[in-house]
Amino acid sequence: MVKMQISDLSVNYETSSGDVHALENVEFQLEDNESIGIAGESGCGKSTLGLSIIKMIQGGKIIAGEITLDEKSISNMSESEFDDTIRWKVFTIEQQFDQILKQHDFTGDFQKTMHNSLDTVNLSHSILKKYPHELSGGMKQRIVLAMALLLEPKFVIADEPTTALDVLIQAQIINLLKSLKKNGVSIMLITHDLAILSEIVEKIGIMYGGKMVEFGSSTEVYRKPKHPYTKGLLDSIPTLRGEKKLKFIPGNPPNLLSPEPGCRFFDRCPEAMDKCKKNPPKIKTDSGYVLCWLYE
Repeated sequence: MVKMQISDLSVNYETSSGDVHALENVEFQLEDNESIGIAGESGCGKSTLGLSIIKMIQGGKIIAGEITLDEKSISNMSESEFDDTIRWKVFTIEQQFDQILKQHDFTGDFQKTMHNSLDTVNLSHSILKKYPHELSGGMKQRIVLAMALLLEPKFVIADEPTTALDVLIQAQIINLLKSLKKNGVSIMLITHDLAILSEIVEKIGIMYGGKMVEFGSSTEVYRKPKHPYTKGLLDSIPTLRGEKKLKFIPGNPPNLLSPEPGCRFFDRCPEAMDKCKKNPPKIKTDSGYVLCWLYE
């Protein structure tokens, strides 16, 4: 069991066009044996947050903030000390295959590179008894998850573990995560799918434009969402009951290369006001906080 605190974490990526502000002043706290779900659309900083915790951001750099584990700062640990004491032993990360390929710079045909990435693992035929090209996407995903759990870590960062899998395999992976939680493992579940978070996590962080715009208990976020973006995400979830009309959020995410001052959801927000052109305050809620002028 671990207790983790992230304070004012900011991460930039250097590009030829300038710095991309991938994370800005992200903060939250988890108590022993608590798990968190991180939700938001593509490019909002979810994966960067997970990779920052385990110090695996390629091309990115933590420019501010602190990550504390059991009241000990791990932000400034040397690579050797982090490897010896933290990475894969306390923290581990499980990612989609396409993310693994990007980190290992594989090129060429996508299916072929998936097979090559498994070849590098040197899996025993006595255990697997199949070549990588004979494995389905679901089998490959489960192998990656098994690799992440090999050293029995205390905290698992699962980055989109159910994406592109059929519903049966998704259910198996969700059940596995639930089983890990019962055995005392904390989980950070990064996903586009808000619907699955309530089954696994106690806390939820909603990210938009590199910021955590709402954080709180899963109960409060689902039943009493505060931020207009959170409400928009929840309104887009289909239901089997009633005649709820699905909604969508018009517009596009902000450019994190040169984000405008003020609320980053301003251009897409149905409740935007003139004051939203200024940076929103952090307002305390029953179980967390929200970045929004509506609750000033």
